[in-house]
Amino acid sequence: MSEEKLTMDDFSAELEASFKKIEEGDMLTGTVISVDEKEVILDLKYYAEGVIRAEDFSNEPGFSLKDAVQVGDEITATVIRKDDGHGNILLSRAEANDILAWEKLAQYKEEKTVLDVKVKGIVNAGVIAYVEGIRGFIPASKLSLNYVEDLNEYLNKDIQVQVFDLDKEKDRLILSAREILREKADEERKEKISNVEVGLVTEGTVESLQPYGAFINLGNGLSGLVHISQICAKRIKHPSAVLAVGDKVKVKVIAIKDGKLSLSMKALDDVAAEEIQEETIELPETEEVTTTLGSLFKNIKLN
Repeated sequence: MSEEKLTMDDFSAELEASFKKIEEGDMLTGTVISVDEKEVILDLKYYAEGVIRAEDFSNEPGFSLKDAVQVGDEITATVIRKDDGHGNILLSRAEANDILAWEKLAQYKEEKTVLDVKVKGIVNAGVIAYVEGIRGFIPASKLSLNYVEDLNEYLNKDIQVQVFDLDKEKDRLILSAREILREKADEERKEKISNVEVGLVTEGTVESLQPYGAFINLGNGLSGLVHISQICAKRIKHPSAVLAVGDKVKVKVIAIKDGKLSLSMKALDDVAAEEIQEETIELPETEEVTTTLGSLFKNIKLN
């Protein structure tokens, strides 16, 4: 008897659900028990099963049910018809998603969630990708850290983005890859800088000139600043007095602080001057070097 009572308790939720009156517009959650390219079948713990047709599942172009949905997945959808003509409940995941997706998108924005998307279209000044079935716009300026000349290179490309801005009322979703790329670039730069030591002498290319100094591209994604006071020994009003963009220069790393490299050209000139001085002082003794003034004037007769 107790075993029978336990069995009834186990199925009490299902029994209660089976007597529930379902109306159009209700939102139901079920488990996928079958999926093909045309439809998804859900177990709703109800006397009838739920059916979501492919066209009612997503508004995303090129969406594939078999690629996106697996048996066992839990899906929430809206009732659009209580009987599809075959005794099943016709559902729309797209309608339900329109309600639930914006809440998820707001959460993604707040938590700065990294999302994997595929670029599905090219439009003026940007590209289109879908998140939670919602059409999102990625401006060209948010696609890369550098200027994007040909947007078509991104078509059907998988990229990572974050929700940059959203407005449900205006049905507007703005996505961005730039912040993720910048963070990755910063991490890579920090790792590379960690392998650089103060005192390193290397060659680089002048990439830009500013009133306060010259930025030198050292290659391998690294660059550093030669402050105007470290360009040369003489005082100059602007780096352009000595340097031009594209010049190849030798520099010495004189400091590393907050992930930034401080470089010097002047330090190399100072070292070279010291070496020349040392070489002059340390010349090997010769007869000429050790000759005294007395011996030089020894054979000279003065009137």
